[in-house]
Amino acid sequence: MFHRGDGTAGTAETLMRSRFSAFAVGNEAYLLQTWHPRTRPASVPFDPGLTWTSLEIVGKSGGGPFHQEGTVEFRAHYRAAGRGDSMHENSRFERVGGDWVYVSPEASS
Repeated sequence: MFHRGDGTAGTAETLMRSRFSAFAVGNEAYLLQTWHPRTRPASVPFDPGLTWTSLEIVGKSGGGPFHQEGTVEFRAHYRAAGRGDSMHENSRFERVGGDWVYVSPEASS
């Protein structure tokens, strides 16, 4: 739905889930569109030997319909070289023009 341009994510978590799906199918255009302009890379490198398998939301702060910023902590599971593994990140999100966008990983203390 969001990948086709049919609406936008109402929360940071919803955007996180749609971005995970975009990584899983290699939808670079959607990933770049939903990346904050000040941190957006020129391109998104995809590893052809890696398959994203599931997303686990660990926690969140803010990021709701009435917030302007928030974080979503997640664990993204994948398979590479026949082995399962995961990456863990606490991502920062902000609204730009009313739409949620991914900013960057939250700095750890």
